[in-house]
Order: sequence, then C-alpha cells, then structure tokens
Amino acid sequence: MSVVTIERKVLEKNDAFAAENRRRLAEARLFAINVVSSPGAGKTSLLEHTIQRLDGRLRISVVEGDVQTDLDAQRVARYGAPVVQIVTNGGCHLEAKLVQDALARLDLAATDLLVIENVGNLVCPANYDLGEAMKVVLLSTTEGDDKPLKYPAMFRNASVLVVNKIDLLPYVPCDVDTLVGNARTINPALRVFQVSCTTGAGLDDWCTWLAAQVTALRA
Repeated sequence: MSVVTIERKVLEKNDAFAAENRRRLAEARLFAINVVSSPGAGKTSLLEHTIQRLDGRLRISVVEGDVQTDLDAQRVARYGAPVVQIVTNGGCHLEAKLVQDALARLDLAATDLLVIENVGNLVCPANYDLGEAMKVVLLSTTEGDDKPLKYPAMFRNASVLVVNKIDLLPYVPCDVDTLVGNARTINPALRVFQVSCTTGAGLDDWCTWLAAQVTALRA
C-alpha cells in the first residue's frame, strides 16, 4: 500500500507541472508532441528527416532526453533547429519539471512545433504527462509485431503510431498488419504512419499531418 501511495504522490506532482507546461504551450499557440520508443527504433532519425522536410514551413524546436551524452542533440542541431538537451543520469524517462526547465531555454514565440524526444523506453514514459498535445509512439519493424501487446500502456496513452524501418520488412519476422492490428486492439483510435528513414517512404505523409496539426491549432 505504501508503494502505491508514493507512486500516486509522485505522479500528482508531475501532473501539476505538466498542467503548467500545457498552459504555457497553449499560450504560445504551438503544437507539442512527446515521441517515445524503445532504444534504436529511430526517433532521432525521424526527427532529422522531419526538420529537413518541414524547413521553411514550420519553426521546430526540440527537447532531447537521454540517459547519458548529448549525441542526439548534436545530430539535431546540425539541421538548425533550436535544441535543449536533458541528461537524466540514469533516469528512464523525462518528467514534466525537467521539460519545464528546458522550455525556459527556448524561444516559444518563435516555435510552431515542439518535439520532445523522450528517453528510449516503452514502459516508464507511458505514465508521465509532460504537457504535450499528443504522445507519438515509434516502433520499428525489427522489434517484431507483438510489442503493442507486451507494452499496452504506451499504446493506450498514445495518439499516433509510427512504424519505422518498413524497408526491412522482407528481412525481418514482422507483419505490419498484425502489428497495427495488435496496437488497435488496445487503442482503436490510433493514427498510423508507416515510414522508412532510409528510403524516405511515408515521410511526406507524416510531415503533412504534422503541418496540418499546427495549422488547426492556430486556426
């Protein structure tokens, strides 16, 4: 019982900071997504291609979360997007207060789209609201088609599923229809994109959708 009580208090405190973040982002009229995945699924690669393709259309700022190093932030910075690195020093997820501190270092008035790249983990980030408009869960075909069933909370709390590395489908034991079907048994409302950051397949649809969300928010 004490463990449940402690967890509830931690989440309540986080949710309070998340509400402050959401209010601040709403005032700035920007669209924020929290991108989550297991390690190596391709979050940073997707972000790099997104920044490239939306250059001149959307002003994108980035919050990078990693257990150690600022390597991903360095990759993103090469494309000209403002980026703040959060190093959790072993923490398995970002928390709303960490994101709040990062927001203070970004020019939100000069941002249309905020991308929060969470720590690579399909478990803990599912429970932590950061103040984002939507969670986007990224899954690569190399992980198999059963991951939604193994990590249901993440897919239940997400609004979008991006299936990456579809160029590898001929070589890996993954059936995309099964993967998507498994995800939608948990969350029937999931919007799904199938992409390859290697060939570029599906990335235009993903970027067009992102731009439409920003336009709808500002309308």
